[in-house]
Amino acid sequence: MAALVPEVLTSTHVEKMNKKKPPKRYWEETENTDQRRPEEEQGTAVQNQNKSTVKERSLKRKNGENLEKKDPFPGEAPIPHKQLQKFQRGEKYKVPAGARRRLKEAIISSEAMSELAQKQAARYDLLLPEDAGFLEGDEDEDTNTISQDDIADAVDITSGSKYFNLHLSQFGPYRLDYGRTGRHLLVGGKKGHVACIDWQSKDLMCEMNVMETVNDVKWLHTEAMFAVAQKRWLYIYDSKGLELHCVKKFNDVLRMQFLPYHFLLATASATGFLQYLDVSVGKEIAAVCTKMGRLDVMSQNPHNAVIHLGHPNGTVSLWSPNQKEPLVKMLCHRGAVRSLTVDKTGTYMVTSGLDRKLKVYDIRAFKPLHSCFLPAGASCLSLSQGGLLSAATGDIVQVYQNVLGSSPVSKPYMAHRLRGQIWGLAYCPFEDVLGIGHGEGFTSMIVPGAGEPNFDALDTNPFRSSKQRQEWEVKALLEKVQPELIGLDPGQLSKVDQASFEQRHKEQVEALGFDPLAKDKFKPKTKKKGRSSAGAIEKRKRKVAHEDQRDEIRQTVQERTERDKEQKEKSNEKKKLGNKSTLDRFRK
Repeated sequence: MAALVPEVLTSTHVEKMNKKKPPKRYWEETENTDQRRPEEEQGTAVQNQNKSTVKERSLKRKNGENLEKKDPFPGEAPIPHKQLQKFQRGEKYKVPAGARRRLKEAIISSEAMSELAQKQAARYDLLLPEDAGFLEGDEDEDTNTISQDDIADAVDITSGSKYFNLHLSQFGPYRLDYGRTGRHLLVGGKKGHVACIDWQSKDLMCEMNVMETVNDVKWLHTEAMFAVAQKRWLYIYDSKGLELHCVKKFNDVLRMQFLPYHFLLATASATGFLQYLDVSVGKEIAAVCTKMGRLDVMSQNPHNAVIHLGHPNGTVSLWSPNQKEPLVKMLCHRGAVRSLTVDKTGTYMVTSGLDRKLKVYDIRAFKPLHSCFLPAGASCLSLSQGGLLSAATGDIVQVYQNVLGSSPVSKPYMAHRLRGQIWGLAYCPFEDVLGIGHGEGFTSMIVPGAGEPNFDALDTNPFRSSKQRQEWEVKALLEKVQPELIGLDPGQLSKVDQASFEQRHKEQVEALGFDPLAKDKFKPKTKKKGRSSAGAIEKRKRKVAHEDQRDEIRQTVQERTERDKEQKEKSNEKKKLGNKSTLDRFRK
């Protein structure tokens, strides 16, 4: 019995090893083993297969072949068509017939780069996890009945701290403006009080009283400078409250708008002038007399940098610094226009007038989409990044949802009552916050779903350091867009003006006396004995070119002399006819 024990052990161990199968990979091509074979035969087959694979790998290693396994999903992962359409920017540019080789290469490379950028943006969209959340009530509960105190108590401490009030009843009512990063707040009271605040940390940057009426305040390209439209002139201060400039050309300014990509400060005055100041150079670019009276309603189109002005006769005019006449003039209301605003895509414009109507216009077609009647009218309007519209009627702020589009304006999404008359509204970028300036000070209101949850750190980064801000400022100055490029259609920048090219060509032909593009350039033949050097070839080119020019000039001179002779003969005949009288026909 003692001799049989090791034999039994070895046999059981071998059986176990034969029964044990190697782990299968889902990309390996494995043959379908016959399930009807006995277990012993299956074990031996697997063992033989393992031996054969080991031998094959050893042979491949000796021969230097690559042993990497094949990818079961070769190539890039497919992108959904809807995701690609989201980041599509216009149609593809077709190569014109008869184009030269360089133009073809440039068009093909630019289209390839734009297609690559579109695909990358569609792929990286998965890395933007933040979504805009809206306020939802319980069953049979209206969201406009929910107070700000209830919202502040329900949310976390950081979000709840965004609802606060500044009681400033002495120098009101207040105008306000948020910086492009959404971190800094600028408030200006009508009686001269101006203050800069880092509203998230509640740090006071500067505070002063200019001892003069303040009509409007506006941040410039960074939080280091801001402009104040005072009673007489326009003043520019830094973030510490020091006066940098007093621009006396800009007098009686009522409203201001800053164009960040053009570094232009547009001002509307009580005298009816629309003026543009280049902040990077410090010069007045344009001064346009609108001839429409006092300008106290102003907004800008962020898509094409066109200024929208509202007038007392119910019209809205669109202006560019390149023209002295309005680009478009629209009759929007029967009474005076009280306020207007444009969304970030430049597609929709919302206006309110003394006729107590709120209208939504499609700027692409210059037609009204829908309108609604507000019992008290809207004195201030503001659109958020999320498409929410806030309208101030007296001392009440109403926020509307799903206004932009074909659906009519329904009941308000949120509402909030204040103590004093509302003077200014502005949404904070990248935050669910609405800033309200009124007669009793300033109020920060929480509006869920108002801000854009994902920001572009290369353009506007709310968390940038001072070094990053300096680098961004240098880059923005280098990429500054010229004011001559402001127009209704920004896509015209990539097109060739064929009419102006033909006109310039005609002027060139008239000035030179010959057409420089009529003939192909002279290509001299190569000569031997060193006579085809670069200098000799250039001399021959110039000689032939001068001779051609002389011939064409002689022909044009001859044609002109013939025309002059004909004109003189005609003028002499007219003079002779003019000296004759009606009785000359009876003379012999």
